Amino acid sequence: MQDLPPYIVPHSQEPIDILYEDEHLLLVRKPHFLLTIPGRHPLNKDCMITRLQQRYPGASIVHRLDLDTSGIMVVPLTRACHSHISRQFQQRRVEKTYTAIVWGEPAQNNGDIELPIVCDWANRPRQKICFERGKHALTRYRVLERRGDRSRLELTPVTGRSHQLRIHMRELGHPILGCDMYAHPAAEAMADRLLLHATTLAFEHPATGQWLAGESPPPF
Repeated sequence: MQDLPPYIVPHSQEPIDILYEDEHLLLVRKPHFLLTIPGRHPLNKDCMITRLQQRYPGASIVHRLDLDTSGIMVVPLTRACHSHISRQFQQRRVEKTYTAIVWGEPAQNNGDIELPIVCDWANRPRQKICFERGKHALTRYRVLERRGDRSRLELTPVTGRSHQLRIHMRELGHPILGCDMYAHPAAEAMADRLLLHATTLAFEHPATGQWLAGESPPPF
């Protein structure tokens, strides 16, 4: 990716894959280096939702993935669907997992990381751990594969704080490879992108009441 001014984000030319479609909602795969919603600067208007709205005028955003993160997302196509899924997110009834490749090998095969997170206002958009002002944040992890200098993990965010998975893995001592915000230089240099991908997403379909589960295998 070529160097850009700090106020202009990279723009992926990868297509947005439609994984599932009906009259109420979409399940899509967002490429990495694509904003979920438009940025403030006029040159940062290209994003997932504006691309989708060209074909689906009623499409709206009910949750987000970071610019650097790829993976599965649900996109409501009606107001009623948006409201229903939004409540499920608020009530933590949506099930989601991520795949990450991290520095080194965790000592345990699985565990919980429970550390409060707050915005680091002096270094926005970075977040930080703060036991005085931070909001409760809980991440569950499971080791899928060990390869000496790196490990493949399944991450389950129980809460949905900004940058939660990245900062929690750093605090565990195993930053996500390719992370330019929280990884140490050696871990950042081990990948040319953030190796974090939203892999599964499951929730109650607002119209049918049936459990809808989608999957997007990681590209790494």
